[in-house]
Amino acid sequence: MTARLLTLTRPDDLHLHLRDGAALRDALPWTVRQFARAIVMPNLKPPVVQVQQAVDYRNRILAALPAGADFTPLMTLYLTDATSPQLVQQARDSGIIHAFKLYPAGATTNSDSGVTELKRIYPALDAMQRLGMPLLIHGEVTDPEVDVFDREAVFIDRHLVALRRAFPALKIVLEHITTAHAADFVRACGERDDRGAPLQAATLTAHHLLHNRNAMFSGGLRPHYYCLPVLKRERHRQALLDAATSGDDRFFLGTDSAPHARGAKESACGCAGCFTAVNALELYATAFEQRDALHRLDDFASRFGAAFYGLPRNVGSVTLERTDWQVPASLPYAETDIVPLQAGDVLPWRLSSAPGQRADA
Repeated sequence: MTARLLTLTRPDDLHLHLRDGAALRDALPWTVRQFARAIVMPNLKPPVVQVQQAVDYRNRILAALPAGADFTPLMTLYLTDATSPQLVQQARDSGIIHAFKLYPAGATTNSDSGVTELKRIYPALDAMQRLGMPLLIHGEVTDPEVDVFDREAVFIDRHLVALRRAFPALKIVLEHITTAHAADFVRACGERDDRGAPLQAATLTAHHLLHNRNAMFSGGLRPHYYCLPVLKRERHRQALLDAATSGDDRFFLGTDSAPHARGAKESACGCAGCFTAVNALELYATAFEQRDALHRLDDFASRFGAAFYGLPRNVGSVTLERTDWQVPASLPYAETDIVPLQAGDVLPWRLSSAPGQRADA
C-alpha cells in the first residue's frame, strides 16, 4: 500500500529557465517553493556569455526572491563560437558559474547565437576538461533534412560520440534526454572523476517521463505539451522511466521548466517549452509511482545531481501528501497569464510543506 506522505531532502533543479524582468518575478517563486538550488539556463536575449552578465543576472534573481526565501541560483554561461579558454578560466574563478551550456545554433528557444560547429569550441572544451567545468548539452542536430523526432539520436551518433572521444575526461550532462538511445549512451560511459562522480550524466524532465508524443495531439493540437526535444514514442518514455527509477547516479532531476505566456504558446508559431515549476515534484512523484519506485525519488531529486556538481547535499526537507488536487487552469505571468503542464488535470500527489511555500499554493 502506498504511504500517504513522502518526505524528501530539499531537492535541486539541475535544468531551469527563469527568464528575466516581469517573467522572472512571476516564475521564480514557484521554483523556490520546491527547490533549494537550480542550474539556471543562460539563453536570455541577449544571451549570458560573459562572467559579468552572469553576475548581474544572478543579482536580479536574488532581488526577485520572495521575502525570507532560501534559494541559490547556480549560474551558467552560453557557449558561442568565440568562447575562449581565458573566459573558461574566468568563469571557474568567479565561484558562481557552475557550467557552460551548448546550444547548437537554431536548436531551441533563443539559440540563434549558439555554436555553429563543434570544432570551433574545442579550445574552450579543452580548458573545461582541464578545470573540471561541466558541459551541458542541448543534444539535437539542426539539419533540416533530419526528422524532428530523430534529431537527438542523430546528434549523438554524428557529434557526441566524437566529442567524448576527443575529450575523455570532460564532464558532460546530456540535457533533457528523450530517447532510449540517449539513455544507453549515458550508461556506456562508466568513467568517474577523482571524487567518484560520473563524467557523463543526463537530466530527465517530468514531462518526458509522463507523456509520449500522443499528448501533443490528443483531441486536437495541444501546444502546452510542445517542447524541444519533442516528446517521443511510448517505448522511449518507458526507457526514460527505467533510467530515472533505476538508482543509477548518472540520471538526475532537471525540470527544463520553460515559461512562455499563453499567447506565445497558443499562436500560429507557438514557442517550445513546458511550464512545470508549479507542480514539478508532484509530476515526478506521479511518474515514480508508476514503477513503484518512490523510495528512489530522494536520490534522483536530492543527491545524484548535487554529487555530480560537487555540491553539498541540502539540509531540510519537503513533504508531499498523497491527495488528489487539480492543477490550476492558468496563473498570472508577466502582465498576462501562463498555462502550466497538465492544467485542469487531477494529480495524486501534492506538496504539503516546504520552505518558502507560496501562501496561494
